[in-house]
This record gives sequence, C-alpha cells and structure tokens, in this order.
Amino acid sequence: MNLEQMLLLAAPLLPTLAFVLLALRAWVGKKPSEVFISTTSGLALTGSALSVIGLLLHMLVTGKSQVRLQTIVWFGLGHYHFPITLIADQLSVPFALLTTSLLFITGVFSRSYLHRERGYLRYYLLLCMFAAAALLLELAGSLDVAYFGWELVGLASTLLIAFFHERKGPVRHAFRAYITYRVCDVGFLAAAVWLHHTVGGTASPHHDTAWWSIELPTRALDVAVVGTLLLWASLGKAGQVPFGGWLPRAMEGPTPSSAIFYGAISIHLGPFLLLRAADLIHSSLWVSGLVVAVGLTSAVVSTLSGRVQTDIKSRLAYASMAQVGIIFVEIGLGFHYLAIVHVAGHAVLRCLQILQSPSIVYDSFRFERKLGTALPKLGQHFDSWLPERAQLWLYQSSLERGHWDAILQDYIVRPIVTMARQIDHLQKVAHDTLLGTSDDDDTSQATPLTSDPSVNAKPVRVKS
Repeated sequence: MNLEQMLLLAAPLLPTLAFVLLALRAWVGKKPSEVFISTTSGLALTGSALSVIGLLLHMLVTGKSQVRLQTIVWFGLGHYHFPITLIADQLSVPFALLTTSLLFITGVFSRSYLHRERGYLRYYLLLCMFAAAALLLELAGSLDVAYFGWELVGLASTLLIAFFHERKGPVRHAFRAYITYRVCDVGFLAAAVWLHHTVGGTASPHHDTAWWSIELPTRALDVAVVGTLLLWASLGKAGQVPFGGWLPRAMEGPTPSSAIFYGAISIHLGPFLLLRAADLIHSSLWVSGLVVAVGLTSAVVSTLSGRVQTDIKSRLAYASMAQVGIIFVEIGLGFHYLAIVHVAGHAVLRCLQILQSPSIVYDSFRFERKLGTALPKLGQHFDSWLPERAQLWLYQSSLERGHWDAILQDYIVRPIVTMARQIDHLQKVAHDTLLGTSDDDDTSQATPLTSDPSVNAKPVRVKS
C-alpha cells in the first residue's frame, strides 16, 4: 500500500476509530469527560481533513485522475463477491473535503454549545458515525459499498433528530424521517440488484476517467429503470417532493446537527448519488427529464412554503430544499461541475445560517439599528401582479406545503394502515377458527387482578 492509498483509507477510518474508542470507554463504565470526548473527535476529524487535503495535493502533483484501493473481500456467495473498494476522483475528493471541513467546524462549535448536556457523549458518537459513513459513501468504489454508508448516514440522522428523546415531538419526527428513508432506500437497493443482473456489477471498469460512473446496461429499458430507482433513492435524503415533509420536522434535533445534516452534508448526498450516475441519467431522456421536473417542482413548492413559516429553522429547511431542487435541475440538464460548485457554496452558507439561527433575533435587531430602518419585507412583488383571490389560494397552498403531506396521508399512508389492520384482523379470525378459541377464552386466561380465590376463580362451563 503506497502513500496515496494510505491517505485514502485514513479518511473514513479515523472517525471510525474515534467512534470505537469513545464507545469502548463508555462501555467499560467510566464515563469520559467532555474534554476527552471533544478532543478525540476533533483529532479524528482533523486527521480525516488532512488526509483528504494530502490526497488532493498528491493527485495534483502526480497528475492522476483516480486513486483506487481495494482492501478486503467482505464476503462471497457463488460468483458474487463483495470487495470493499475506495476511489478518489474529481467528484469524491471535493465532497470529502467539504464534509471533513464542515464536520470539524461543527464539532468545535458543539464543544461550547452542548456543554453540560446529558447527551454530550451520544452526540459526538453519532457525529463520528456520520463522518465515517458519509466519507465511506463519497469515497466508495461501487454502489454496494456506497449503500452501506448510505444506510449508516440515515441511522445517524434519525438518532440525532430524536436526540431530545424525553419529549414526544422529536421521537415522532425521527420515526417519520426513518420511515421516509426506508421507503426511498428500497430504490437504491433495487438499482444495485438490477445492475448486478444486467451488467454484472455496480462499479465502473474504466480507470482513466475524471470520475467513475455506473456502467450502462445495453437495453434502454434497463437504463430507464435503474435511473428512476436511483432518483427515487435520492428523494429521501435530499428532501424533495413528495417526501420533503420530514425535513422541517427534523429541526427538532440540536442546532449543530441540523446545520451539518440538513444544511450542509446529508441533504446533498442525494445530488451526489445522481452525479455518480450521471452517464446513466443522461443516457435516458425519460430519467433526465424526470430529474429536472422533480427538482423544479421542489424548488417552487419549497420557496413558497418557506415564505409562510414563522420560525427561522423551518424557513432555512425549506430554503435548503429549494436550493437542492435547483441543483437537481442542473444535474438533469448536464451541468455537473456547476452543480458541484453550487453544492459547495450552498453547504457552507446554509451551515453558517443554521449555526447562527439561535441568535437571529439579536442579529436582526443589531442590523436594523445599523441601517436605521426596518429590514425590507420579501414577496411584495406578488401583490403587484397577482389578483387577491390568487394570492389567497397561493397562501393557503403554501401553508399546506403544496398539499404533498395530505396526498401522502390520504392516498398512501391511510390505505396501507387500513389494509394492515384488516390483514391483522383476518389473521386473528383464522387463528381462532383453527384453534377453536374465541376472545372470551383469551380473556379468561388474563392475569389475576386480586389474590382473592373466589374472585379469580374461572367460570365453569356446563355442556348441554
């Protein structure tokens, strides 16, 4: 293993080692101090950032477009083998550098923001888990490895949304986010399986390209199916319609986690997945058109919904959804490098805004005092060219978030829940019929409520 491969391996490995060290320290029963926790996490994130920077400089000096590393074959089954392959290229290195830099800044900010918080250790454990998972996803050499990181990112996100688990709201919203992730992740898994059956793998065989992309199936139908499945998978992480309702609710977590997940890194993993499959997307007019349509719809709906929010974190969440929708449009139109620059600029700006959100009232007051006048209101141009009835309809639609939550609730969630209850009822009826029991027999076997034998005595049934 040469220097460049060691740097490539160190990027996701260092946060993993920090996670294991903190978990073992807590498992042995000796709770580590806040200084030890933040220092261990900070050193790991610093090491990851330096590894990515060193890898970037080495690639620039040597003129290499890719650096590949195949570590071990995790398992094999018949002709199928699961090698853990990492690749650094013109797509993964910028994303990895952005991830490590913002994670380091957020980790330093959290040292004082979460001081003496009961979940201080839990927060940094999840932050290290997220760092390792995001870097594994971004540096993955195949969709198989990327799927592993994709799932760990979702797990860390869900647990951080429910960080304040003593309240019902965060737990309920974390469960909604988890269900959304699971529904959309089916598309990722199905696309990987489909590629294995059509082209025999999920990694590109080309070693001399700017960045690796998925090998194209021979049939146009297979290309359209795989592209649609990957787009479906990206909708959950990116918070695009019709699955964007979970994102504003995810702001129940700590402000630093909201900044790094839903303003900077996690929300941009959906566009990252589409960029990985760029060749496949643009080989199908159907898929590229669908990406543009979804992104444009999400940008419009999120912009309007964000204008009627009454708290700053919800407004920033909808603003993030709108910008990611525009990034989807750029990817669908083929502006790949523009999309990468847009991701970097938006991630830095939104992370800063969310970190600053707790003091937004004071900052606005200070800014107005410097200006000597109130800040101008947004959206006044609608009053000039929209009739009043259209304004009222637009306002109501914005309050309802484009009615996407209601559509999902009425036409998808409720029918599935009703069907599940009917199946459960039929199963109980079949069980009672086959065993010759009834609900009365079940209640007769209940746990006694008192020690009086005359009360707890079972009724005697007389056969006629």
